[in-house]
Amino acid sequence: MSAGLVVAGPTAVGAAVRPSPVEQAVVWLNDPLNWTNPGGVVDRLTEHLTISALAVLLGCAVAWPLGLWLGHVRRGGGLVVVLSNVTLAIPVIAMLTILPLTFLGFGQAPVVVALAVFAVPPLLATAHTGVRQADAEARDAARGLGLSGAQVLWRVELPLAVPYLAAGFRTAAVQVVATAALASFVNGGGLGQIISAGFGLGMAVGGGQILAGGVLVAVLALLVEGVLAVVERAVTPRPLRKPSRWAAVLRRPTATGRA
Repeated sequence: MSAGLVVAGPTAVGAAVRPSPVEQAVVWLNDPLNWTNPGGVVDRLTEHLTISALAVLLGCAVAWPLGLWLGHVRRGGGLVVVLSNVTLAIPVIAMLTILPLTFLGFGQAPVVVALAVFAVPPLLATAHTGVRQADAEARDAARGLGLSGAQVLWRVELPLAVPYLAAGFRTAAVQVVATAALASFVNGGGLGQIISAGFGLGMAVGGGQILAGGVLVAVLALLVEGVLAVVERAVTPRPLRKPSRWAAVLRRPTATGRA
């Protein structure tokens, strides 16, 4: 062997380069089996949407009647603030730790209850504010026509409060969808199970799966936000709709011809 010949070491040739978590996530998301297999994305997405829908509906069943009634009688503003602050002060992870130890047990039931508590503040506050902000002249005219208090609430105040109710529902739904990933802590299902399974594999192997699960939750929350924004505008009476940003820009007077 000549003196100028250099022999490469065993690690210099053929060394495997581990893909980055982003590359792993792309590969994981493009694997059809990760979507269609039992416990895959389709199953977890169905669980996630079911949990979120039940939680928001339960929150509406509790918050809307209370908020509408308190707004109608023009009382309870302080109570609404206290209830909202108390429910917001309780971390969802704390409730997910405590509720499974009750009669609810583990699974989806404690997750739905915990997320419903989390959904109550925006639903309660917007329902109360929407009725309180109803036009006073419309209420007085309804009473002058002989409508009862319940009829005034149902026929006058509630339709005028629809934009507030829709905004509160939209806020609560997006918050619940984003937070429902924590359901995996109590074996409650949802897209969080994908993230938990990735952590179980370790960052070196499951980093891509963790990232893919996070992306799925974020995209779902954005989709819910977009869909409910369209629904909110659709259910709001036309006279009560706020002009879109582009419409406001187009309506601005131009500087052409001004001195």
